Amino acid sequence: MPNSYSPKVIGQSGNTTGKAATSPFAVLMNLLIKILAKLGLLTKDLDYHLVRASMVIIYFFFGYQKWFAYEAHDLIPFFKNGPLISWMYPVFGIQGASWFLGVSEWLFGALLFLGFWNKKLGILGALGSCVTFIMTITIIPFMPDGWNASAGGFPAMQGNVAFLMKDLVLFAVSVYLLKQDVVRVSLSEDSAKDF
Repeated sequence: MPNSYSPKVIGQSGNTTGKAATSPFAVLMNLLIKILAKLGLLTKDLDYHLVRASMVIIYFFFGYQKWFAYEAHDLIPFFKNGPLISWMYPVFGIQGASWFLGVSEWLFGALLFLGFWNKKLGILGALGSCVTFIMTITIIPFMPDGWNASAGGFPAMQGNVAFLMKDLVLFAVSVYLLKQDVVRVSLSEDSAKDF
């Protein structure tokens, strides 16, 4: 009796053979993976740079619209129901609160952009971004008419709640950038100490 184990694989016909049968799905997946690898998907830090660039673009456009009256008025239900941002109306007024958000979004976007070259500035941008999305996510439970009653209420989101759900992903992206920048700064400081 031999000491080594030789597994038998069930082929497509159901018979046991010594050779694995390759399904059409596996062949297609292998081809797809090879194509994606050749297109540069495996390029070092591609995902990190794409995520950073997308956040910079998002902050530019969201910050830009805060300068106009239409957006200031569209934000009223968010400010009125946001436990962490409701203080802005008494302090800045409707348009002032919108401008405050616009400046904050452009500041965090600029810091994230500078994070391409200076990871410490990237950390500040990612921290600000995390705070931003914590503030907007906390509005979700307090938004009136956020769950469609005709569909049974929660979890059938609608309107402003549906719009705010994107902030869960943007918060996760912000945490990812924060972690990546902290790791890169820590590694560069550790390697500087070695010299």
